[in-house]
Amino acid sequence: MSAAAIEQPFDDEPFSLTAIADEIMERHPGYRVEIIGGHLLVTPSPDAPHARALTKLMRPFIAAGLDDGDTEVLQNVGLWLPTGAEDYAIPDLAIVDADIDDHLVENNAYDPVCFRLVLEVTSSNWKDDLKTKAVAYAQAKVPVYVVVDRKHRRVHVLTDPNGEKYEHHRPYSPGETATLPDSVGAKVTLDVDQILKAAQRKTD
Repeated sequence: MSAAAIEQPFDDEPFSLTAIADEIMERHPGYRVEIIGGHLLVTPSPDAPHARALTKLMRPFIAAGLDDGDTEVLQNVGLWLPTGAEDYAIPDLAIVDADIDDHLVENNAYDPVCFRLVLEVTSSNWKDDLKTKAVAYAQAKVPVYVVVDRKHRRVHVLTDPNGEKYEHHRPYSPGETATLPDSVGAKVTLDVDQILKAAQRKTD
């Protein structure tokens, strides 16, 4: 995680984490700011391999028909979290119910009941994706959480949230194929090698 120093602009006025998050984003365009467990998580703009991996990842979901009918494939849509009064996350990719517009909570974040899958591609804050967000998404009862771990070259599939954690956590290595649960709405398999190659920096 990387955070920029922010001057306190509120003086004697009451302030909120949401207001601070908005201030950071205004001063640092392109940064992603999330509030999880009452803490600000600030992530720099993604690099090209991060974006390239997301493009590769969208294809099998779209090919499976998940961007039509009952579901949509969306990037960077806010997910309201039950972990705090102002908490929300912005997953890199999500499979959501098609009626998501009816479930806006506030601050451009939507009720987690709409989310069938969330996916993160790690950046410098890889520990947040593997630990902090795994707990938050489980508490939100998102059925499937996928993490493309660029640092350790793994794709993690977490399923069956019990309200505190995911009961099942399966890491996949290069050369393997990850089959996702039917709960996402269709049969989807991910080519781990292809995804990790797309996510790798050219200089690595």
